[in-house]
Amino acid sequence: MKQMQTRIRDFGISIGSLPTGPLNKITDVAGVTVGHCTVKEGPHQTGVTVILPSPKNPFSHKLPAASFVLNGFGKTQGLIQMDELGNLETPIALTNTLNVGLVHDALVEYMLNLCGRDHIPLFSVNPIVCECNDSSLNQIANRVITKEHVFSAIRSAEADFEEGSVGAGRGTVCYGFKGGIGSSSRQIELDGTTYTLGVLVQSNHGRSIHLTIDGKKAGTEILKKNPQAAFLSPTDRGSIIMIVATDLPVSDRQLRRIIKRAGVGLIRTGSYLGHGSGDIMIGFSTAYTLADTQAPAIQMIPILNESKIEQAFLACAEAAEEAI
Repeated sequence: MKQMQTRIRDFGISIGSLPTGPLNKITDVAGVTVGHCTVKEGPHQTGVTVILPSPKNPFSHKLPAASFVLNGFGKTQGLIQMDELGNLETPIALTNTLNVGLVHDALVEYMLNLCGRDHIPLFSVNPIVCECNDSSLNQIANRVITKEHVFSAIRSAEADFEEGSVGAGRGTVCYGFKGGIGSSSRQIELDGTTYTLGVLVQSNHGRSIHLTIDGKKAGTEILKKNPQAAFLSPTDRGSIIMIVATDLPVSDRQLRRIIKRAGVGLIRTGSYLGHGSGDIMIGFSTAYTLADTQAPAIQMIPILNESKIEQAFLACAEAAEEAI
């Protein structure tokens, strides 16, 4: 039986006003799953987290996608093509800074194997790999992540995934306290249909004194009571990766507008987007797949009325804040 995890709402703290999905996780968006592989061996405290956007082959069933960079002190791979073409064609992997290349290579092999199984020719692919620098708690220079860790994370992917000090969040520090993987979701109603937006974060940013929880200066209060409670950094020199999934029928342009609002949630928790912080957002929609080369020249897709996008903005801001 899976151990029950304590989450922020167990302390009577409910962020925002919109309702959550059943799990209050990114996986409340149907079809999305998340897997981890955690390394916890002495000085090596790190791992891999993988977000699978759909149970279908992501290369043959490409989803609309977009990214937005608030502060670019990061080493994420794959954003150039994603933003040019507006699509996602692989799982999204999170890891530590010095293992981005290896995880990229593992995703290439995974996609070659998957497309080989499905008899789909694959001569080019654009893996999305994101990172945070976990060197405060992990001996990062030893680069212990292997291809098998990536494959293990993919195999373990499920809807009710673990949060906290697991996977790519194993060695991260958030506001001077233990960081990790967090997630939350929100539901909105449009024309009588309920849509879901979920956020997953790899949190590794901020200074303790700035930590804000539901509008309260929690970091200041904690440090007053126990000055030794946190790792005190003179600057905000970490990073945060924010992955946004939704089943709203939106274009990649609309997605980019929506995922920017994850920055609102980030700032509400106390971040000022420090010089040394990579604050990066990636979003995708599961509402439809983009046409492949064999499809007709004109593709008819549903699209959100731009004047009705406000609720999606609010959902993204609230889910990001609670995920952190």
